Amino acid sequence: MRLEGIHHVTAITADAPQNVEFYAGLLGLRLVKKTVNQDDPTVYHLFYADDAGSYGSDLTFFEYPGARRGQAGAGMVHRVVWRIASSEALDFWEQRLAAAGVQAERADDRLLFRDPEELELELAVVETADPPLVAEHPEIPAELALQGFDSVRAYAFDPEQSRRFLADAMDFRPAGETAYESRGQERGSSYVYDRMDTAGRGGAGTVHHVAWASPMDEHEAWRARVLEAGATPTPVIDRFYFRSIYFREPSGVLFEIATIGPGFTVDEPAEHLGEKLSLPPAFEHLREQVEPLLTPLPDPRVSAAR
Repeated sequence: MRLEGIHHVTAITADAPQNVEFYAGLLGLRLVKKTVNQDDPTVYHLFYADDAGSYGSDLTFFEYPGARRGQAGAGMVHRVVWRIASSEALDFWEQRLAAAGVQAERADDRLLFRDPEELELELAVVETADPPLVAEHPEIPAELALQGFDSVRAYAFDPEQSRRFLADAMDFRPAGETAYESRGQERGSSYVYDRMDTAGRGGAGTVHHVAWASPMDEHEAWRARVLEAGATPTPVIDRFYFRSIYFREPSGVLFEIATIGPGFTVDEPAEHLGEKLSLPPAFEHLREQVEPLLTPLPDPRVSAAR
């Protein structure tokens, strides 16, 4: 069994309208699903990805309006890294971010910046055989667009404590002193540690968890595997768009293993993904109660056209 790299990354925002403007408008991702947090259906769960809503490109946010700003620390993912194709693409993004007033730091083939709530983001020129996962945007040529996740970086007191679990249970391959690669038959991505001596604080602008992609028919086997390795996974949870198990790896980072499929077109046609509030069948009876509680959002198509 091999996981197919990152499935999605989930973070927290206190301001969903600003979040849509930044990720759909400025970064050019497609808002592919507008739904609710299934553990707290009074708040949004927003999904940004490529045009098809593919695993490997999907950055998601829970919105907690007015939430305090968090601070990444040991046991938390602190940076999300996307692939881009070339130095010309890096030039494009350096200029686009500057024009929008976003400060960025360029080093060699990488560009580091933060979203409006200080979540660390990075673009990296990466050569890969993985198919690019691109969203259409009127201002961003496809060859310059974000192409899906390359990696996430996490803080840890002592990254060595996770080495055995990642190698044996997760089948991550060492790719450096504190870096690991998860690669399956179709895709791959990396998980990298940076040392940090202090614990973090969850809140707006922090990552809640990182999910790894499993074929549907291997999902139960992955749960058994991490359980045998000493983790304490949840039962399989049916999220309608995919199935999930959750557990913490030894350094404290919250992991999810999510299935590839059924996907976001189970309740919306591909050409209209993200245009309306989608509620899984188990939550549809709450629509009249939930919709008035959710923050009005800008039209992401208008944001993308700006």
